[in-house]
Amino acid sequence: MIKKAVIPAAGLGTRFLPATKAQPKEMLPIIDTPVIQYVVQEAIDSGITDILIISGKGKRAVEDHFDRNWELENILAQKEDESWYQMLRQIGEMADIHYIRQKETKGLGDAILHAKQHVGEEPFAVLLGDTIVDSTIPVTRQLIDIYDQYQQSVVSVEEVAAEKVSRYGIVGGDDLSERLKKINIMIEKPDTGEAPSNLAFAGRYILTSQIFTCLEETSPGKHDEIQLTDAMNILLQRESIYALRAQGKRHDIGNKMDYLKTIVEFGLKRPEFAKEFRTFLKDIIK
Repeated sequence: MIKKAVIPAAGLGTRFLPATKAQPKEMLPIIDTPVIQYVVQEAIDSGITDILIISGKGKRAVEDHFDRNWELENILAQKEDESWYQMLRQIGEMADIHYIRQKETKGLGDAILHAKQHVGEEPFAVLLGDTIVDSTIPVTRQLIDIYDQYQQSVVSVEEVAAEKVSRYGIVGGDDLSERLKKINIMIEKPDTGEAPSNLAFAGRYILTSQIFTCLEETSPGKHDEIQLTDAMNILLQRESIYALRAQGKRHDIGNKMDYLKTIVEFGLKRPEFAKEFRTFLKDIIK
């Protein structure tokens, strides 16, 4: 039973400057909803309500977003704006959310290591705070189902173009089904000729608590950062790890072009915008 989720959200967001000079990239809106709210909602929809967000300097807006705003709620209540009032109440009561700061940006592995005390000896989910996955069944729920079957770590992967494998952590392994592999190798950002496949980590993980010991044994790499992939390679020598080609479309909000595409796609799915927005886009293309 997976009861806890960890959301790393301590990155500086330098690729979105100047917008992220004074606000976290995780608070950038997809129309009217911050990116991190989609991530938290996925955890909740997967049956998890104990969530630890790994934050950092300048991330206070994330905490404020998931807190109650009594003044604003009172104003909406006085205006009898019930829909907005209930929406704000729901955000403030979404889950049991905790926070801890990563005081130095020393990599994803170091961020997850900060969750050791909170997680304890339990298996847990990791959802990257700048990645949204649009799916019928939440990807984290799909991973939990595999964990329940094998009782071992499982990661979400997706196919990427061969010329792009050097941008990602890549896995290889033995097929157990059309969508499931038992991993036997993981390489962080390999050269095209060294990649064992074109299956890349896709921002969602279920990890056993043994990953913390492996992270403590992992030496810092480039930029003095502790890489999660390096720790998982240590874990692979001790436990099995599985890779699931999860059903859903991943939206990486880590770069401006993908962020722009995500806004367009989500806008076309919103009933109140879709018709007029589609017409507008067609006119622009013409």
